[in-house]
Amino acid sequence: MVQKSPTLLIITGFLIYFICISEGNVGDGTLAPTSSDLLYIKALGPAAILTKMPNITNEFSSRIFNSIRVLPSLKEMAARSMKRSQNNMTRGYFSEISNQSRVPRKASADMLSRNISMILENLLKRYEQSQLPTHGQGVPTVVQTNILIRSMGPVSELDMDYSMDCYFRQYWRDKRLSFKGPIKSLSLSIKMLDKIWRPDTYFYNGKHSQIHMITVPNKLLRLDQNGGILYSMRLTIKATCPMELQNFPMDRQSCPLVIGSYGYINQQLIYEWKNQDDAVSFVPGMTLNQFDLISMMHRNFTTVRREGDFSVLHVAFNLKRHTGYFLIQVYVPCILIVVLSWVSFWIHREATSDRVSLCVTSVLTLSTISLDSRTDLPKVKYATALDWFLLMSFLYCIATLLEFAGVHYFTKLGSGESPQLEDQWEDICIANSLSDHAADADGDGDADADADPFADEGSSDGTENDENEGPVSESIDSKNGVCACNKHDALDLEYEVSLQNSLAGPGFIKRNAIFCPTYNDPSYILPNTMERTTQTEPPAVSRLHQMWMCLKSDNSFRKQRERNAAAQKSEQGGANCYVNSVSLIDRVARVAFPMSFAFLNVLYWWAYGMYKKEFSWSNMKA
Repeated sequence: MVQKSPTLLIITGFLIYFICISEGNVGDGTLAPTSSDLLYIKALGPAAILTKMPNITNEFSSRIFNSIRVLPSLKEMAARSMKRSQNNMTRGYFSEISNQSRVPRKASADMLSRNISMILENLLKRYEQSQLPTHGQGVPTVVQTNILIRSMGPVSELDMDYSMDCYFRQYWRDKRLSFKGPIKSLSLSIKMLDKIWRPDTYFYNGKHSQIHMITVPNKLLRLDQNGGILYSMRLTIKATCPMELQNFPMDRQSCPLVIGSYGYINQQLIYEWKNQDDAVSFVPGMTLNQFDLISMMHRNFTTVRREGDFSVLHVAFNLKRHTGYFLIQVYVPCILIVVLSWVSFWIHREATSDRVSLCVTSVLTLSTISLDSRTDLPKVKYATALDWFLLMSFLYCIATLLEFAGVHYFTKLGSGESPQLEDQWEDICIANSLSDHAADADGDGDADADADPFADEGSSDGTENDENEGPVSESIDSKNGVCACNKHDALDLEYEVSLQNSLAGPGFIKRNAIFCPTYNDPSYILPNTMERTTQTEPPAVSRLHQMWMCLKSDNSFRKQRERNAAAQKSEQGGANCYVNSVSLIDRVARVAFPMSFAFLNVLYWWAYGMYKKEFSWSNMKA
């Protein structure tokens, strides 16, 4: 092997270095020889280098030639190295600054958390949970309270209670928990509540209050440097609300909420409202479905119990009921039903079933409305405004039915039936003619008073009627088929018994009334409809005496009225007697009932609608 001089080796090493600079970016540190490599080459010595030196090929020689050709000048190399060094210095400076800032920040956070834990441990080391914050100082502990109401309702009249969803906040100061540090307040876990003292607050009139537990217990505990504690929780409170329902449904109610301590008297614990102007507030847009919140009052006062005097907070929600629902569901239907019952005043009095069924239906409908309206009301001992209105409607419907009973009893004479068959009319006419024969025989003295009135009829074949057509008091109208009798037949009382005995035979139909004034008077028969006019004129006796005799059911007085009516109608005669008249009671009722009902409604709405209950602490139960 040919021996090579050290000079050649040094030149070859420089060439390799320049090749690495030109192709491999020695500044990046990828192909440049490191300090360990140089120490390794120096340790080998010239002999080792020569022994390990690779053979120089043509490709390697060409790469050396190209690198030398494009080799930059020494000035450019110096500028590039200077720029590289400046970049490295800048990068290192900023990384050092960031590391310096990051390390203290992380260290401060860790130190703060360790300090908070140490603070709480030191505070609770000698803390007595059962003692009040002002124990042994001779002053009571003050607990300030405020409420933010999220929703309110429903308000139940049946159970006399109401519900609301609210944030209930309490503030008090416990100097045993005061601390010093950079943090002004600490948000503590609710587990700390089991380690510190807290007030035993409860609701005097509460029924089923509860704390929201989804998704976690809705509680907040915060501690500041001076030992002030904020304890907030979300509650659903269901409290009693004593109601006075005399004016229902135009009533106003005041629903209280009473807050106080269960075991600490006012010498140990005092409750106060925090921010008197904003102690009880509502979420904007909160409404009630059946009431309007017209005002709200709150106060502090002391209540006396068997255990002593206790400090109490009292807030009253003054509510006004909406009447729109009851107007639509109760008042308007009742008024329409009462007005509908008055239609019977314009129905003919002979239509008994129509008038009675209309009045009875109205009463039953009002009964249904009354029962339905009482389902949501408690069984109180007094009548409400709605009860008085329903009672007034009941009375008017029942008075309509009684009015028709009076019309039927006082103005309708006879049995109410009109014979329709020809044989019935003939029997009645024969009976009247027989009574006339008996009267003529008694007046002339030719016949005996005890003679049988049917003897002549049996011996004759009907020719006597043709021969004696003039003196007979009965006549038949060939056009209308109506049998009529003269005036003296209606007033003759001597032969009433004999007529009834004569008609008791099998050939005649019995009637409960005197036949002549009932069936034979033309004024009782309407030519086309065969209806009878039963309206009578008032007799000579007074109306009070007449009503008294009717109420006594005096049959002699009733028959006398029938005879008087028959005599008066037979005197009138003519076509005018066939007009069916209207009862005077119906005429009066058509005007009296609507006017009185309207007047009572005006009084009702004026008394209950204009009444406004004044809310004050004096007339309010604690």
